[in-house]
Amino acid sequence: MSIAHRSGGVRPSVSSRAASARAARRRRGEGEPLRVVALGGGHGLAANLRALRLLADDITAVVTVADNGGSSGRLRTEMPVLPPGDLRMALAALCEDSEWGSIWGEVIQHRFATTGELDGHALGNLLIVALWQILEDPIEGLDQMGELLGARGRVLPMALDPLHIEADVREAGGELRTIRGQWQVATAEGRVEQVRLDPPRPRVPEDVLEAIERAHWVIVGPGSWYTSVLPHLMIPEIAEALRSTSARLCVTTNLSVGQQESEGMSSLDMLDVLLHHAPGLRFDALVADPTALEDVLELASVAESRGIRTLLRQVSTGDGTPQHDPVRLAAAYRDVFADVYGDVDGPSDPTGPTEPEEDAHGADR
Repeated sequence: MSIAHRSGGVRPSVSSRAASARAARRRRGEGEPLRVVALGGGHGLAANLRALRLLADDITAVVTVADNGGSSGRLRTEMPVLPPGDLRMALAALCEDSEWGSIWGEVIQHRFATTGELDGHALGNLLIVALWQILEDPIEGLDQMGELLGARGRVLPMALDPLHIEADVREAGGELRTIRGQWQVATAEGRVEQVRLDPPRPRVPEDVLEAIERAHWVIVGPGSWYTSVLPHLMIPEIAEALRSTSARLCVTTNLSVGQQESEGMSSLDMLDVLLHHAPGLRFDALVADPTALEDVLELASVAESRGIRTLLRQVSTGDGTPQHDPVRLAAAYRDVFADVYGDVDGPSDPTGPTEPEEDAHGADR
């Protein structure tokens, strides 16, 4: 079954700033659209998408499906569906630059505040689940939602089976606990020592593997490291697709470390954990903000020693909060894609929307 595309004429053009950024983006020839795949979930992935939509014509967001908190957790408990919250956030980040996109972006993010059963549910979560039930196809349902929003890219689940995350967490007193559930792991006190997926070999959409195969760049991070970033690398089919693709791989670090699931860790520790969970993968680039990370010079030195070229660039808003500025992050990606790694001043007019930092993953389900 198909739902007709919306009508109403030609969509308004994107801003001149976005158009000029995209005009300067291509490193593989003026006639070839830049194809980028972003892996992640929550606010970290949304920050990436808001930046990438200023640069790339072909964006695919591959989104984690392990959320078990908030509205998403309630929905996946009541019916056999993927948790829609992170998928909704990715779609909202890709809404078209028009009055239509602005309104619908707010609509799908709207959260009910009532004294009844709807309290806390995001309308977009309900719309996505409704499309899945009507169409009986999670991929087509997300594509139809993207069409409604005029999304400047495609949003795909990393797996067709709802996942559970289980982790061994070392508490301050030395006791090792096993914690199950993405929300529980993300908010657990202590240091995560090992993480597992259940099921360990979920079904992966063919569209995900095709997007990775044809991409020019794949971006890993930022985001909640153990619950939004690493799970992609732990799925065998996705890991194999990343090993075999001709795309170049970029790691983008968080703006803050040592909180919640990454308690006690430095950015260098987080890079080590990533590489440990990605045997055989070749990472080509790393983006880190020297104004936000205390160990950034050590991080850059170690990354370079492992063959990962490092771009140190301010990508935060600069107001003291761990929030990405989409224009600054887009400028950093533009230079990485063009193999320009020299230090330059940040954009003089870093305007544009900002979003909550990725470590607040569970706040917008």
